[in-house]
Amino acid sequence: MVALPQTGMAQGADTTPLTEDIGFIFTTFMFLVSGFLVFFMAAGFAMLEAGLVRGKNVAMQLTKNVALFSLASLFYYVLGYNLMYPGDAWTVSNYLGAFAITGLEPVALEGAQPDLSYASLGSDFFFQLMFCAATASIVSGALAERIRLWPFLVFVVLLTAVIYPIQASWKWGGGFLDAMGFQDFAGSTVVHSVGGWAALTGAIILGPRLGKYRNGRVTPFPGSNLALATLGTFILWLGWFGFNGGSQLYMDTAGNVADISRIFSNTNIAAAAGVVVTLGLTQVLYGKPDLTMILNGALAGLVSITAEPLTPTLVEATFIGGLGGAIVVFAVPLLDRLKIDDVVGAIPVHLLAGIWGTMAVAITNEAATVTTQFYGIMIAGAFVCSTSALGWMALKRTVGLRVDEETEITGLDMAELGMEAYPEFNPG
Repeated sequence: MVALPQTGMAQGADTTPLTEDIGFIFTTFMFLVSGFLVFFMAAGFAMLEAGLVRGKNVAMQLTKNVALFSLASLFYYVLGYNLMYPGDAWTVSNYLGAFAITGLEPVALEGAQPDLSYASLGSDFFFQLMFCAATASIVSGALAERIRLWPFLVFVVLLTAVIYPIQASWKWGGGFLDAMGFQDFAGSTVVHSVGGWAALTGAIILGPRLGKYRNGRVTPFPGSNLALATLGTFILWLGWFGFNGGSQLYMDTAGNVADISRIFSNTNIAAAAGVVVTLGLTQVLYGKPDLTMILNGALAGLVSITAEPLTPTLVEATFIGGLGGAIVVFAVPLLDRLKIDDVVGAIPVHLLAGIWGTMAVAITNEAATVTTQFYGIMIAGAFVCSTSALGWMALKRTVGLRVDEETEITGLDMAELGMEAYPEFNPG
């Protein structure tokens, strides 16, 4: 333990060496700062989606994003956190966590015996909640412009209280995937591809928007506000420093602090590489750069590096992020050929780039193997697809998932909410 430098201290200042719980303090502080950076990503998702949907559906997307974050906060507390982090209280060892409501330490830790080598329970709960909510945000954008509000929110409860925590426990809660050596540093699979799988099953079951695919042709539906979409992308880029940096989990030594700075640098350069590759490819393939793909290229670069942002060199991080950007350019038209309507490009960005990023861990991390990484991806995918499909189908057959044709044509804002985001313009 190193004492604070005394140079420049006022006469009579306290020169007592730092106490043994300083690591607890700094790690807890890191979780709190990283957590509110990831919280700000909720604003990024909201702005991105608001910019990429048509004007008649903007208020609906904003409502969904505020509501899904709030529901995630409540149900991750009631059930999800202890399903994900059961400690020694597994219901089924290494497979199913504990069914219990989360509790926090006593005020000011009075009478508590915290593990001073880690963060406080309150900061850890706060930080992990942000990841859970981000998973639900991924689904929101993909299914925009044709899904009803309340059935979507019911699925959010299922996703954040049960589906996400159970599969996350298999890696981050010390479950069977962790025991077999599966590596996912900050969640290319645990968060992003899980949201992508849920979005994919929902998009298939829900079907495309009216008029999107007609007579063998794809009809473009331009977004209402690319300035908002760009702002949302930059907000997400900023929040990702907390997403990946906080996943170092410790800020109690010089080595951990140095590693966090390395994670920041790799995270940023992967996003930049995703932008540059997408910029160049759209120019070559379409004759002009495509801003929406460029924005998603940045996000795909970020998702790609999330599985392992620590061990790559800057050159390797550039390659990983750049290939993530390329995936977007080729996956978007592929989904259109398959008539899978993904309004904001969430499936290429979060699912496909998430898969790539998880497999790429084996390039730079000696603890990872291609076989184990692939197995972990498939296990998570099979679980999320099957449980999500059951949830979507149950909702479709009971209360219904999709708005009627008239509502979809006139816009969900007025039909579902009775208000518009841009009432003076009504751009349609």
